[in-house]
Amino acid sequence: MQNVIIHDSNGIPLHLFEKSQFSKWLDNQDSFIKNWLDQSEYKGQGLALIPSKEGQLDTAIFVSDDLSQFFACADLAKSLPAKTFLLQADAAHQLNAAIAFGLASYRFEKYKTITQGQAKLALADANTVEQAQKFIAAATLVRDMINTPASDMMPQHMSLAMSELATEFNAQFSEIIGDDLLTQNYPTIHAVGRASCHAPRLLDMHWGDTSHPKVTLVGKGVCFDSGGLDLKPGSAMRNMKKDMGGAAHVLGLARLIMSHNLPINLRVLVPSVENAVSDNAFRPGDVLTTRHGLTVEIDNTDAEGRLVLCDALSEANNDEPELIIDFATLTGACRVALGTELPGFFANDQATANALMLASERSQDPVWQLPLHQAYKDMLKSDIADMVNSVPTPFGGAITAALYLEAFVNKGTPWVHFDVMAWNNRNLPGRPVGGEAMGIRAVFDMLASRYQ
Repeated sequence: MQNVIIHDSNGIPLHLFEKSQFSKWLDNQDSFIKNWLDQSEYKGQGLALIPSKEGQLDTAIFVSDDLSQFFACADLAKSLPAKTFLLQADAAHQLNAAIAFGLASYRFEKYKTITQGQAKLALADANTVEQAQKFIAAATLVRDMINTPASDMMPQHMSLAMSELATEFNAQFSEIIGDDLLTQNYPTIHAVGRASCHAPRLLDMHWGDTSHPKVTLVGKGVCFDSGGLDLKPGSAMRNMKKDMGGAAHVLGLARLIMSHNLPINLRVLVPSVENAVSDNAFRPGDVLTTRHGLTVEIDNTDAEGRLVLCDALSEANNDEPELIIDFATLTGACRVALGTELPGFFANDQATANALMLASERSQDPVWQLPLHQAYKDMLKSDIADMVNSVPTPFGGAITAALYLEAFVNKGTPWVHFDVMAWNNRNLPGRPVGGEAMGIRAVFDMLASRYQ
């Protein structure tokens, strides 16, 4: 995707107004502009393109009820012609407008020839451009990874994406591959990924000053989920390239943290696998011993995400971080509860949850807390092991999945678990159909407020 947010003082003026501001502006315009808007039946809402007296595009105006809404003017990216427009707006609105414009300009171009140009938004303030580009780059990374077909986003490809990010920000990257997962005691990651010809991996990245507070991110990296032996129906399998969305989210969030140079000792763990079907696939009824030492009876091989996450969460405990945050496309139950566009999260520390909800409001990046209802733990009991990986009832499925993960986080360690869709089912301003970053601006806002 081309860079559509640029630092420049030249371009066709693009004025952003709220209705009261537009009225004052219009009063000061000459009769030509007033007549043009009148004859074109402009109603003082949305976009209007105004020519010069010679017929050249001279000015663009956009009127909104509330410019403080994050995506208020995002659709401009699709409505404006492929020219450079110089943003004219109050300083308070410029950063959000630039980020929203960039997000709305997103196009996944890897496999499709696109000849149509795009409008560019110029800003005179270089710092605002730099800030906007950081947020756009993070969301673009998330979207590109999720949109990439599984044929080109298997564990080895995810490893390359993470190592390239590490190189860009001078971080340390390492990985454990294939049977080495067994020798180094990551048995559930290996069990889920062993049926694929693409060897399972645990990807590990460290960044920042070791004297700074330690924050660890964990992302579910199931590059494709067939369901395993509990095979999904075709309709449910169609978009399972997005089942690595949690991994994409933590890499996008890591990009935000590192590009802003937050004073954090950051670690990112991504268990990367394909849940495939073969003669050595793990089976319903098998009992696996996790890295944590807990034994897990497999009720359903399609509940594989929590299996790869539990070994990674167990590893995350080793450094005794101040905070662990995981992202996963974990349950359809969370989508039933909140819909596809509102990511749910669970937290074992209410102060952290409260801070996250406040950050969500500030950043206009909606997330919603769901309860870690401890009474449902009984549903995870097994007759022959310490616990099952999935409960047979459809009720409370997002909660029981979160409770399963909580068992692998050391008591006293603040932990947040995000259950996200990672996909837009419909076109919304700034959010095209396809892979989507959900909640990472909110989490970044919380971290920046806490550690800046």
